[in-house]
Amino acid sequence: MSLTPSSMLDLGTKAPTFELFDVVSQNIKSLAQLQGKNGTVILFICNHCPYVKHIEKAIVDVAHQYTAQGFSFIAINANDAEAYPEDSPEKMRETALQLNFNFPYLFDETQQVAKAYQAECTPDFYVFDSNLSLVYRGQFDNARPANSNLPDGKDLTNALEALLRKEQPSRLQKPSIGCNIKWKK
Repeated sequence: MSLTPSSMLDLGTKAPTFELFDVVSQNIKSLAQLQGKNGTVILFICNHCPYVKHIEKAIVDVAHQYTAQGFSFIAINANDAEAYPEDSPEKMRETALQLNFNFPYLFDETQQVAKAYQAECTPDFYVFDSNLSLVYRGQFDNARPANSNLPDGKDLTNALEALLRKEQPSRLQKPSIGCNIKWKK
């Protein structure tokens, strides 16, 4: 595991489009199909990363709360599943069902979507407004496996609450930190 921060994609960037396989529905899903009325949260996660595991239940709680308020959540795994079998589509599906994901869990087999988003780590969070313009990128909250902070999603939810108030989220945003994306060789 290599501790890696987010790349902090430029605010205002338009969300790169994609069509990826959803391991739960077993269908191809596009950003156009999945975007939310009030905004779209794209999160790069995987099954084996301890930083993701530490906050995964809180992610699901936040997603349940905010999908009811017009946001969509889209999880993407771009890890090399051959080198990391825990991150295979079959294992992704098991995780999504076990944790009761109410959002798609997409597999980026070619890793082109992760590259388009300049994703660097898991977890990595991006919030786009209703026009798919980037307004937040960075950490879920300050909880890490090595500290005593309980995951609450404060940084992410502050951005979502700002959008609900029709305001821009604070530009002071902390990068996420986690395992590097496992790029294919």
